[in-house]
Amino acid sequence: MNTTTRTLPRLVAVIAVSVLALTGCAPENAPVKTETVPAGEVVTIDDAWVKSADEGMSAAFGKLVNTGEDDVTVVSVASEASPMLELHETVENEAGEMVMREIEGGFVIPAGGKLALEPGANHIMMMDLTGPLVAGSDVTFTLTFADDSTYEFSAPVKDYSGANENYEGGEEHEGMDH
Repeated sequence: MNTTTRTLPRLVAVIAVSVLALTGCAPENAPVKTETVPAGEVVTIDDAWVKSADEGMSAAFGKLVNTGEDDVTVVSVASEASPMLELHETVENEAGEMVMREIEGGFVIPAGGKLALEPGANHIMMMDLTGPLVAGSDVTFTLTFADDSTYEFSAPVKDYSGANENYEGGEEHEGMDH
């Protein structure tokens, strides 16, 4: 008998014993992870609103709520009101100025938690508006999550004059005071 034929049964026996030992380590009452629910079924938005604007740029705000057991990530947003939407954060640059920039990786909404979208902080940036956003009208948005599920919501347009943030790089958003 060569060495390979003697070693193989021993290796199989060691693997079998290891598998049995590992399966015996789980406590009897250990919670079993259920199938993950699509993000689009556990995320809602409270107090959504959009800043009125005649042209150019605007932004959408509200509180994203995740009732699920897992963190979810918003990776993109779409709306007929704007052909170019970005998920933005507002941060302090090296000069101490508050600047807006697209957030890398999207918005993460913690499990069982909320993420505020508000002026001067995280928000949905709308560029190259397709028409005026008039106070009293509504804008519909579709959020897309990392799991490719979606969530659609409408937000009322409101008059608001707020802070002037600049894009990272220094230029101010023309027509955008939020």
